[in-house]
Amino acid sequence: MNRILVTGGAGFIGSNFIHYCLNKNDKVLNFDILTYAGNLDNLKNIENNDNYTFVKGNICDKKLLDECLDNFQPNFIVNFAAESHVDRSIDRPENFINTNVIGTYQLLSSCLQYYSNINDDSHKSKFILLHISTDEVYGSLGEKGCFNENSSYNPNSPYSASKASSDHLVNAWFKTYGLPTILTNCSNNYGPYQFPEKLIPHMVQRCLEEKTLPIYGNGKNIRDWIYVTDHCEALYQVLNKGSRGNNYIIGGDEEKSNIEVVQMICKILDTLRPSKNLKTYENLIEFVKDRPGHDYRYAIDCSKIKKELKWSQKVSFDEGLLKTINWYLKNLEWTNKIINKKYSFDRLGI
Repeated sequence: MNRILVTGGAGFIGSNFIHYCLNKNDKVLNFDILTYAGNLDNLKNIENNDNYTFVKGNICDKKLLDECLDNFQPNFIVNFAAESHVDRSIDRPENFINTNVIGTYQLLSSCLQYYSNINDDSHKSKFILLHISTDEVYGSLGEKGCFNENSSYNPNSPYSASKASSDHLVNAWFKTYGLPTILTNCSNNYGPYQFPEKLIPHMVQRCLEEKTLPIYGNGKNIRDWIYVTDHCEALYQVLNKGSRGNNYIIGGDEEKSNIEVVQMICKILDTLRPSKNLKTYENLIEFVKDRPGHDYRYAIDCSKIKKELKWSQKVSFDEGLLKTINWYLKNLEWTNKIINKKYSFDRLGI
């Protein structure tokens, strides 16, 4: 049985990963400060699971991290804890520096101390800190080409710059101190429990409210999309089969422009939840001023993880988008509870 300490486990990807691990009968400790995007409702159905424990804590709090590591004795640590919204990073970059850079440093410091004190050889040989990062650290692509594990870092937003900084720290702790780390960089995730400021749930909610659907620039910016359970499966493979000191880039092989994604959402909702006032939800689309430093295109070459770890995507974007929209339609109470807290969604998560 694995013992996995997950930081940021009340967020979108983290909570989906915890569900995945508990289905494998692993023991999980969820360490999360519960910022605006952390939501224990994501884990309500497993809160009484004997294999699950929650600790409210900030990864900048080294003392509490040390206590959790000593008490829980994990063999795997998976770091999802991060500020992750580009637009918020433009407005309040200091939050991203604190969590993504200083927080990662504190986590590395605690993990190195914990790892150095492990006396059991089998436990020590299995230990891994898995750091979850983003393809945005590589910057923007033109019409051709893909990011891979050897791509140069070229971040263009405070968010991606802070994640790039955290990646470099993780690699340095492996090379300098011998801390067993693995780094992953993933493309855009989507699926259940995604915070409503992100593109897909944001557009679904605005369609249901028959509000305008604002799209940056001309809507032709391109992202690669991966269904969240495919990402979780890839991470689990990395933990159990990946090489220490290595990095893996993970994607969905599904490039879509922002306008294409929004049009697909509109078409699905036209069928599942047709408007009484509109012929089609596409009539709500409105192009707005582009955001500063908006990367044009991200694309992923994930042939390394497919070849080395025998992982591949299972959910196509068409299938995954339909599943995602159906989930939000069936869980309007979950979304409305968040929106009623009066969070600001003036900008878009794209």
